[in-house]
Amino acid sequence: MKMKSSDSELDLIRVEKAFHKRIPGFCGPLSAEKTPHGQSNPTYIISSKSGKYVLRRKPDGVLLPSAHAVEREFRVMTALAESELPVPRTHFLCEDPEEIGAVFFVMDYVSGKVFTDPVLPGLSISERASIYDQMNLGLAKLHKLNPEMLGLSDYGRPGNYFERQYSRWSRQYEASATESISEMEELQKWLKSNIPNEDGSQSLVHGDWRIDNLIYKNGPFNLAAVIDWEISTLGNSLADLGTQLMQWEMPAGEETRGLGGLNRKSLGIPNNNDYVENYAKRVGITEIPDLTFAVAFSFFRMAAIMQGIKKRVLEGNASNPEWGIKGMNSIQLFVKKALEYIKSKD
Repeated sequence: MKMKSSDSELDLIRVEKAFHKRIPGFCGPLSAEKTPHGQSNPTYIISSKSGKYVLRRKPDGVLLPSAHAVEREFRVMTALAESELPVPRTHFLCEDPEEIGAVFFVMDYVSGKVFTDPVLPGLSISERASIYDQMNLGLAKLHKLNPEMLGLSDYGRPGNYFERQYSRWSRQYEASATESISEMEELQKWLKSNIPNEDGSQSLVHGDWRIDNLIYKNGPFNLAAVIDWEISTLGNSLADLGTQLMQWEMPAGEETRGLGGLNRKSLGIPNNNDYVENYAKRVGITEIPDLTFAVAFSFFRMAAIMQGIKKRVLEGNASNPEWGIKGMNSIQLFVKKALEYIKSKD
């Protein structure tokens, strides 16, 4: 029995054999539902008599270097299992692509609510305030963790985080570029000239800290799990804060999913200054330098990610082609917003 997906076929017979072999007490048969979450790595909810699981696998086709690192995602989530930061419990990683057709890992399905729109329509002011406070608290908990105590001291290279990240995503962008964008060249030039001098301190960095990568319990909305650790690493904690603020700078709406132009106070959503100040108190710091660079870099990285998705859409290897087509049209918007943000801080 095979389940069709836009990326490839998922052979449920082979998947069930893998589950029986590695999960004690697993009881089939199983069924699979492909989720829209996980544009980079195809993600499936696996239902069976013994419970629900989530399977994340690498996509088909020729993959860009260091992309789609489900192995790293499995490692960091396993390491975080006993920490204060909630993550889904992992079961196993299979690095043999012949077993089901791709490298994959399996974790628990965590029930709860995933909010895709940061405006949080339909919720009360107090509920919105609570959700954003939980998001802020979760970010602070993440950055206060000791990577060495978690067995993650070698999870990233030491020092010069933003310099290395800029180099990595520049290579990723150039490897997937399908056209020349003059504004992107302008943004890259500014970033290269403004890379911060770092003190060498290392934090565990999620890499994509956004509201749609958090699962909340169903009332009260406490944080139930942090997901999508694919591009996590050790580095400058400012990167996650930059990602957070970057999303909020985007226009409000279903496709862009930002908070731009909204009266946040009337919605119960904190403004940037209040959010940053609250985060700083929780992690025990008094100032946050280089925030402009962090936000601009986050815009650049999102543009590079979307360029990679665009290339996969054009090659027919996208996990979710419909979403990918919408996303690839946002590349120039990310670049434009980055340049606008930089100019607003001059």
